[in-house]
Amino acid sequence: MSATASTGKTRALRKSPARKAAAKTPASAEARPLRADASRNREKLLTVAAAVFAEHGVDASLEEIARQARVGIGTLYRHFPTREHLVEILYRREVEALAQAAEDLARRHPPDVALAEWMQRFVGYIATKRGMAKSLQILLAQKSEIFAEIYGLITQSLKRLVEAAIADGSIRGDVDSTDILQALSGIYSAPATPDWQERSRRLVTLLMDGLRWGAPKAKRR
Repeated sequence: MSATASTGKTRALRKSPARKAAAKTPASAEARPLRADASRNREKLLTVAAAVFAEHGVDASLEEIARQARVGIGTLYRHFPTREHLVEILYRREVEALAQAAEDLARRHPPDVALAEWMQRFVGYIATKRGMAKSLQILLAQKSEIFAEIYGLITQSLKRLVEAAIADGSIRGDVDSTDILQALSGIYSAPATPDWQERSRRLVTLLMDGLRWGAPKAKRR
């Protein structure tokens, strides 16, 4: 296929009736419950998008997301009319899952183990966030209130885990959740080398070792 034909095809895709219709969908239509198959497609798209953004970053192709989710590009645009819309929904979903994980881990594990597991999951959240960085910057400029709400979910989740571990005596008491969040947030600016996630997980393990060192329970052993 010639470069001209390829360009024409891409333009046609961008102006397809499916995308135009999706872009004009009123808010009331989005609020209507989805059919079971539509709901499954939406969840598949979000799951695949998180993985693709984490792996390929800001240049991730929406066509590739649709292909891996095994749906047509028109289906993606019906659910998410623009890249920024997809990013907003996905970002909120990732943060809500992180907050829910904090509650689940706290119920199932001792406080220090729950904190350690949650911090490892935070690395995965950072990977997805880095992959959406450019679109997130656009959204931040347009909808800063969304990020204030989402940031609150993360800080409160971490605060509950840290306070429980301090009260339990399984981590040292001379730190607070803002210290730990600052340390974790440093992962975001780490060089994007192929092994950065693996290295980041090792750093989180070292951070957790430091939190346990000198804790009341550790002294009694």
